[in-house]
Amino acid sequence: MDIENQKSKTRKLGKWFKRKKKRADPFHLSEDSVEDENNDYLDNVLLRSREMDPTISINELRIFVGTWNVAGRSPVGSLAVDLDEWLNLKDAADMYVLGFQEIVPLKTLNVIGAEDPTEATNWNMLIGKTLNNKYGCPWLTPMLNIISSDNYHYAGSPNWKKRSSVGGRIGTPTRERSRNQSEKLKGNSKYKLMASKKMVGVFVSVWMKRELLRKFCVSNVKVCSVACGIMGYLGNKGAVSVSMSIEGTSFCFIAAHLASGEKKGDEIRRNHQVSEIFRRTSFPQAAKTDNSSPPLNILAHDQIFWFGDLNYRLCLEDSSARQLIKKQDWKALQEFDQLRREQKDARVFQGWQEGDIDFAPTYKYSSSNHNRYSGGLPSKAGEKQRTPAWCDRILWYGRGIKQISYFRSESKFSDHRPVSALFSTQVKMLSLPVQELLHCTPFFPP
Repeated sequence: MDIENQKSKTRKLGKWFKRKKKRADPFHLSEDSVEDENNDYLDNVLLRSREMDPTISINELRIFVGTWNVAGRSPVGSLAVDLDEWLNLKDAADMYVLGFQEIVPLKTLNVIGAEDPTEATNWNMLIGKTLNNKYGCPWLTPMLNIISSDNYHYAGSPNWKKRSSVGGRIGTPTRERSRNQSEKLKGNSKYKLMASKKMVGVFVSVWMKRELLRKFCVSNVKVCSVACGIMGYLGNKGAVSVSMSIEGTSFCFIAAHLASGEKKGDEIRRNHQVSEIFRRTSFPQAAKTDNSSPPLNILAHDQIFWFGDLNYRLCLEDSSARQLIKKQDWKALQEFDQLRREQKDARVFQGWQEGDIDFAPTYKYSSSNHNRYSGGLPSKAGEKQRTPAWCDRILWYGRGIKQISYFRSESKFSDHRPVSALFSTQVKMLSLPVQELLHCTPFFPP
């Protein structure tokens, strides 16, 4: 390879690292392009890096993504069995990214009042205990490292130069006292809480294996919330998102709860909310980066996962839908799925992927008999008439993502069944000069 080709490739790689690569926007949202005044310097660093190590190694990361509308119910002790089944711990993943909807009832006080972290804390306690109990340590303080500020920035791996040696480890995004407490649990707990964010009832929780935190450079963990419910700006509907970089690959996880309703035209409201989440979600750049750089948006990431109660319904009469469900003819039923129709007509999530749905609709189950769907004919008195639908979905966008499984669990905790997907993702490893350029150093918020 001649020197000009090397410069060309490293220039492209440099733009990728600076998050300037343009992506196709399914909503035709324009992105401002900012000239990088340090391109020449970056090219030289990357070129020297490639001369020292001409290959870019790829590592596999297994990510479990789950979504569950818990209908305003608080987690209870008996739920641990359901959670264990949902998380499929027999085939443990490297990361667990869990999105919840309605972790509090969507009452007026909860929607317009101050955020109460109690339920988020309870869920994180239960998740942490479920992930770590088989390793002999009750998860005593999973909230030590919670990220609650939209402007939070976390860059890790203080000993990244020693990453290949024994003892290399990642820094923790906590005060020094909390960090010391966390270190005491480190030897006995397998998963670490990386990020957690709540907006009214929408909640996201991200966990990662500790051994990977010693192996990989994890940086720029940031969160964002977008409320687009009542009047377009209240948090009964909307999304909470987590942005993070693992080595040279950037990830974005969006947990969403979209507008409900099965009347004709309700899908337009859902499409609009998706567009608003794309438009208004942004992650501030790290303090050490160029101040002229705009905040990262969703589509600026390499690998993106969007999951939640998206509330898209079936364009089919209730009785006909129930007949197909009785036959377990999921392929025929998918022909009437509103989300896939909207995608096909390029009105939402254009270019995004979803695995084959080989399970029954996840909504809405009867509160009096959790084994059957609500309504139907004849309907019980006081029971809501709802056509069953695949409201709970997991989609992805980007290269290097392979879905291994897509399934629902059978917990009867709420009127929704939890849905999960396991992915194999490719992570591009950074060379030491590039790590140094990206300031892969610890950050402890005040």
